[in-house]
Amino acid sequence: MHRPKYDDWSFPKGKLDRGEHAVAAAVREVAEETGLQVRLGPPISDQRYPVSQGMKTVHYWTGRPVGDDDVSGYRPNHEIDGVAWVPHDEATDRLTYPRDRETLTEALRARQKTVALVVLRHAHSRSRSAWRGDDRERPLLQTGHHQARRLVPLLAAYDVRRVVTSSSVRCLQTVAPYAAAAGLEVEQTDRLSEEDATEKKARRLIEVAVDSTSGVVLCTHRTVLPMLFDALGLVDPGLEKGEMLVAHLRKGRVVSTERHLVR
Repeated sequence: MHRPKYDDWSFPKGKLDRGEHAVAAAVREVAEETGLQVRLGPPISDQRYPVSQGMKTVHYWTGRPVGDDDVSGYRPNHEIDGVAWVPHDEATDRLTYPRDRETLTEALRARQKTVALVVLRHAHSRSRSAWRGDDRERPLLQTGHHQARRLVPLLAAYDVRRVVTSSSVRCLQTVAPYAAAAGLEVEQTDRLSEEDATEKKARRLIEVAVDSTSGVVLCTHRTVLPMLFDALGLVDPGLEKGEMLVAHLRKGRVVSTERHLVR
């Protein structure tokens, strides 16, 4: 994109809104500055450079358009007066800053298509000691409901099309806002519950998930997470409540991971 204020060609980027997660901001900024809806792929290196207020850090991901990628209808404005798709060799010449050329080079190495498998630990729930009923019915706290709502743009950023969750209420409530916003059916399964999960069941769930052609989220409990990560060939990272690990898959193999926590 071209910015008349600086007379430079660069990539879409911008500042976070108050309380906004960087993942959500990345998708929003691309939509605002190019008119394109995108889904994120693997992250690439941050840029960090001096500005008048100090040091600036910009987070980058590879990404792909969701649906139409035509930018010919973009309306120029005082901030951005030109948006263009160009061949990568032309992009190298057109980009104004060496740091952007380095980002382009790294992105080209990671440009093969991936699918996101999101492993999510449920949000903050009532404590076991304070709950007298069936543990499967233990609900989220208000802070947990807040986390669940904040997860919506993060899951959307990875174009999650399947929502699979433990049948326990606290997991169902964690993914319900995203499923409602995306118009998706929630797939409940006891195989992700604390009471019924086994290593064999976890491995089978992962086998099915990695064969998906679109993004999948698996929402479960702390005690079940090690089984899922083992099936993916990953070390259990010890997710906090409301935290997710995004595994980027290519041909069923994990090529990159990233972690995101909402509060």
